[in-house]
Amino acid sequence: MKTIILIAIALFANHIVAQQSLDTIYANDKKNVALFFPEPIRQGITGTPNFVFTYNREKEQYFGLLQATPGTESNLLTVTKNGQVYSYILKYKEQLPRLNYFITSKESIGREQPVILKQEPILQPSGRIDYFKKFSNHLLKLNSGSIATKRKRGIKLRLQKMVYNPSEVYLVLEIKNKSEIDFEIDYLNIYTVNGNKKRKASYQKLLIQAEYHHEMPNIIKVGQSQRFVYVMPKFVLGDNEKLMIELQELKGGRKVILKAK
Repeated sequence: MKTIILIAIALFANHIVAQQSLDTIYANDKKNVALFFPEPIRQGITGTPNFVFTYNREKEQYFGLLQATPGTESNLLTVTKNGQVYSYILKYKEQLPRLNYFITSKESIGREQPVILKQEPILQPSGRIDYFKKFSNHLLKLNSGSIATKRKRGIKLRLQKMVYNPSEVYLVLEIKNKSEIDFEIDYLNIYTVNGNKKRKASYQKLLIQAEYHHEMPNIIKVGQSQRFVYVMPKFVLGDNEKLMIELQELKGGRKVILKAK
């Protein structure tokens, strides 16, 4: 009986040591650090806002991207589809030792409690997408506003609305083509920008991955315009931060960059 108790105590002690000696992952604001998990990611949370972990919330994927700005160290807690929990210490570093981390199931620190797993159907992607679609349709029916506009070479990009509801930010956008050539879209990216690009030491640009786009066009014909919605994970701009929207033409050199506070 004493032997069994001693073994149980030893196993518990080893579990505590494993929990306390977490691996460290380094990130910065210049490169994406990719984390590949053995199962699709269901949830990923960082402890402080200077670390951003993005992953595809519309379609199950095995990897996420990590970026960071200078600041205090933090941690990343990730839950995969099968309920395995992974935890890592996060630190900012100018020179990154690795850009890709291939994580094995042996690195899991445990599993979720059954009560959390029972709630999973409420958070199914299909239900969230239906809500995104309905609310995006509602926003497009409202009168258009104007927060910021940028024109370049006959292409006008306008941010009409920013709506918080409740854990996402809905961006209502419009592209208008007043040029003499059709504008085929390569990508439209959303960033948060902090500082002045001329002073590289203080300039920070972080990509925000969209959770859903609604009625996003592939091409804007000459003389036409299109309104659409980007659904982003909730963010709040700091005093010195701006929102930057970058629109790039496919197989062409036209690029429109819009900044808004």
